[in-house]
Amino acid sequence: MSPGAMMNGYGRPPAPYGAPQGPQQQQQPPYPPFRPGFQPQGAPSPQQGFRPAPNMMRPGFSPGQRPQQMPPPPGDVRPQGMMPPPGQRPPNGMPFHPQQQPSPLQPQQAPMQQPMQPLQPMQPQQRPPTSPMAMRPPQPMQRPPIQPFQPSPQMNTAQLPQLTSQPSPMQQQRPPLPQQQHLQQPQQQQQQPQQQPQQQQQPMGQFQPPMGQQPPVNIQHQQQLPPQPSPQLQQQPPAQPATPEHQQQQQQEQSQADQQQGHQRRKRMYPKQVFLEDTNAAAQQQLPPTPTAAQPYPQQQQQQQPQQNQFMSPMGGQPNAPVQPIQQQQPQQQPQQQYNQQGVQSLTNQMGQMNLGGAPGAPSMASVSLMGTPPPVTALANPSPVPHLPPNVSITNSPFANCDETYKCCTINAVPATESLLKKSRLPFALVLAPYRSLDPNEEPVPVISDSVISRCRRCRTYINPFVTFVEGGQRWKCNMCFLLNDVPAAFDYDAHTQKQADRWKRPELNYGVVEFVAPTEYMVRPPQAPAFVFVLDVSYSAIQSGMLATAARTLLDTLDRLPNEESRTNVAIITVDSALHFYNFDETLEEPQMLVVADVEDVFLPQPTNLFTNLTQKKDAIKALLEKLPDMFRDTANVNNALGPALQAAYKMLSPSGGKIVCLQSTLPNVGIGALTSREDVKLLGTAKESTLLAPASPFYKSFAVDCSRSQVACDMLIFGGQYADVATLSCLPHYTGGQTYYYPGFNASRSEDALKFAHELSELLSEQIGLEAVIRIRASRGLRMNAFHGNFFIRSTDLLALPNVPRDQNYCVEVVIEDDLKTPTVCFQTALLHTSCTGERRIRVVTLCLPVTNSVSELYANIHPKAMVSYLANKAVERALSSKLDDARDAVVNKLVDLLGVYKTHILGSAQGSTPQLNVPDNLKLLPLLALALIKHDGLRQSSQIPTDMRANAMNLLRTMPLQLLIPYIHANFYSLHNMPPEAGELSEHGVMFPPVLNLTAERIEAHGCYLLENGQHIYLWVGRGVVPQLCMDLFDVTNYEALRGGKYTLPVLETPLNRKVNLLIGKIREMRRGDYYPTLYLVKEDGDPYLKIWFLSHLIEDRTENVMSYQQFLQFIKDRVGSTSF
Repeated sequence: MSPGAMMNGYGRPPAPYGAPQGPQQQQQPPYPPFRPGFQPQGAPSPQQGFRPAPNMMRPGFSPGQRPQQMPPPPGDVRPQGMMPPPGQRPPNGMPFHPQQQPSPLQPQQAPMQQPMQPLQPMQPQQRPPTSPMAMRPPQPMQRPPIQPFQPSPQMNTAQLPQLTSQPSPMQQQRPPLPQQQHLQQPQQQQQQPQQQPQQQQQPMGQFQPPMGQQPPVNIQHQQQLPPQPSPQLQQQPPAQPATPEHQQQQQQEQSQADQQQGHQRRKRMYPKQVFLEDTNAAAQQQLPPTPTAAQPYPQQQQQQQPQQNQFMSPMGGQPNAPVQPIQQQQPQQQPQQQYNQQGVQSLTNQMGQMNLGGAPGAPSMASVSLMGTPPPVTALANPSPVPHLPPNVSITNSPFANCDETYKCCTINAVPATESLLKKSRLPFALVLAPYRSLDPNEEPVPVISDSVISRCRRCRTYINPFVTFVEGGQRWKCNMCFLLNDVPAAFDYDAHTQKQADRWKRPELNYGVVEFVAPTEYMVRPPQAPAFVFVLDVSYSAIQSGMLATAARTLLDTLDRLPNEESRTNVAIITVDSALHFYNFDETLEEPQMLVVADVEDVFLPQPTNLFTNLTQKKDAIKALLEKLPDMFRDTANVNNALGPALQAAYKMLSPSGGKIVCLQSTLPNVGIGALTSREDVKLLGTAKESTLLAPASPFYKSFAVDCSRSQVACDMLIFGGQYADVATLSCLPHYTGGQTYYYPGFNASRSEDALKFAHELSELLSEQIGLEAVIRIRASRGLRMNAFHGNFFIRSTDLLALPNVPRDQNYCVEVVIEDDLKTPTVCFQTALLHTSCTGERRIRVVTLCLPVTNSVSELYANIHPKAMVSYLANKAVERALSSKLDDARDAVVNKLVDLLGVYKTHILGSAQGSTPQLNVPDNLKLLPLLALALIKHDGLRQSSQIPTDMRANAMNLLRTMPLQLLIPYIHANFYSLHNMPPEAGELSEHGVMFPPVLNLTAERIEAHGCYLLENGQHIYLWVGRGVVPQLCMDLFDVTNYEALRGGKYTLPVLETPLNRKVNLLIGKIREMRRGDYYPTLYLVKEDGDPYLKIWFLSHLIEDRTENVMSYQQFLQFIKDRVGSTSF
């Protein structure tokens, strides 16, 4: 049987997701056609032949304000060139001389017989300002006076109406007015030298000349036009037409020259001048010219169709007569667009969408309807939006000038210019950063600058970066934060390795947003200390019986060679604790380590001042011998007590002189000495308003001890094993304030290989990390911005200085930003400086620089929202609210913020009034934000449930506020795959890696009774097996005969030779290694009629369904829509 047949032979294909539903198109009554000259019956008749004055062509003038035009009364057909009747206003651009008006009593004069000279092209400064609202061809500001036309006896006046030119776009529905015919032909002749490549617009069915050729001219008509008395125009010869290729080449050369000259000029300008120049340039670019023809081009209309989504109506449907966006005329031949007949409201909405201060290339604001359709979960794998910076904002053209989002990103990729605009948008403004993240195998390492040439601003201490500006011939540079001029170091352009002059523009700090400087001695309070580890091991009864001690000793034994020890300076100490403390003497005179017992835990002291630490390289054999004997030394213990607090104090005394790291493995609840805890688990409080009291620390000792450790550069990692209540909420205070990490293993039993493998893998990865020691973090921002609040595992030493004795890899931090003053610059910058000591003993400074544009538009703010960073911010705020108040308040805070965002979008961007609407519209970049918000309030850390133990909820909260974005999103919204009918290419290796099956929506509607499914969230992997699964799948995947032979719970998938087993094993292995971090997901086998608790745990991840007291996805959308419609914004 072929693999393809094997994949499709385990059951029917999955049922579709409900009834087929598409986006609901709201049927709206068509807009009334907008026709120039249309006037309802009974309305007063305006003056005939009226044309708008130049002041009515301004950008703020709306077509709805234009007086109506009416056709002339029958019989009032005047020859071309005749002035209007007495008392009427002449057409726009024609001088009105009352003394020149012909009188009916005066005889007609013969026309002047001199030949007409062709009009020269008008200069750019003579062209009047146009507006996208103007609905007729632009008229010149100056026109030579035209003599009143009087037909000669040789001219047949019956031919005059036939000498009309092509009607304007607004006159296609009716014949042009005779009073305007004499204005159209000279205007077309005047624009011919400048618009030579364009085709002459003619009515459909008539002859059109090829591209680049001049259309034929009616010579008879040209000779019959009145003479042009301007002497300047008569003396100048007509301009020679240029070919399209020559004209395009000249424009490109001129554009390049202007760009280079402008770039050099901008470097010498102040930021406010640059901002004003960019704003004016963007305004001129976004004001399109008025079209001069209205021939339909189906192909051009199809190309513009995707842009019509940004002009959707507030009800979700598109207008019946969409507005075609106006494009600027290009030098090459471009089909001109057609203004469809549209209501004034749609045209006004189009102008409202235009932003005069945005950066070029900004994302468009497309609206998406959510009601009645499943969420597009495949979009979670799409790349996140990137900031759209103005051109030439960096001094080099490096694509790495801005830092990658995995190092630092912002909740909004465009910064509001004022605090009032930020309050109006109700958007959270925060940074999400992981400055010390690990590298992927295919990534380049962070550039290291080892020449000790560090240039910083004298005022704000900003490090030189790609967004500074060099002035005065490169001798000084202007800070992009405070705009102070600083001297360039003398060695900045000198290479100390080659002893030659270096190219300044190749320096890493001017080309990369993330760099590392090797810090000189002035950045050191003391010389870099050797890495030191103190292992505090629980040897009480529960630790022995669960196998924790034996597994820990074996893992430490295997990981000694992986500890950071490049310079052979690493020191190691071991403390075992039950009701007493056990130290080990590594004196060189002893053949094996000697145990020293301290039974007095009330007043902790060290049994001897030296030899408790040992060098890892020199005494590795002694350390290995001790680790091999530890399980046997405490095998028969019956001590159920634990003195964790005194053991931590002893470890602190050992590490405080030099700093280091405490790795604590705890299996029993501390109950002896300082820091003793009692079991406070109360099932009656779970799921109630008082549950938050169980999540607060029970003893102040652990927080105060953590603060003392932070001052002495001592960090602490906690590995908690919970056979019973372990009080994770209290013990996690140590890693929280010292920059450490917390790992929780509920129900640990080393006899299960799954538990032992998970613990051994995570402990080994934790110890082998290339961490940073004695670190501080400071975040600087442009003038007018200030860091306000901080979230993460650290201790805030001052208002903006974060102290981290230990900087682990792949730990996340969130920082809230406030706007103190209005931003006057086109961009702002955020720079994170991480000063740390590497494991190799070098003092280094990692600098991460992020540059974002500034905007004055609410719509551009919403188009630049970073949804994943927004979710990370909401998770941190929700955890903070849950610990300080109640879980209900935390969930309400998430929902309220989502209602604010969608309400502002509906009111200020879509322009909908307050009230209920049949659809819930969101920006395209936020189409998954309601789903992620629902997943967050349904998460184990925040979900309202009486089935979640306190330790498990506290551990989930720790993960929510420390996980980087790559781990956080799948942890909140799990990935769901179907295994029994996956495509043949799924589970196979390709040039892009392992191919995964299509992602399914998290709903039970996707589950079939005969199916097998895989669900993973980075912490756990579940294999769901339906009770109707065929025996062949059980044999091929699990090596059992039927469904009844399967065993649920923690599971290890066997390795078989069948294609299905090989594919699933490859998928599971890839899931365990494809993300950053030390976590090793455990595999669970969930049977449909198996363990009820395990089944409920699996179904709680199906967030689109209703679970307990929490709404389903569609109910949640309806709830949000009602809240948005009933609240004013």
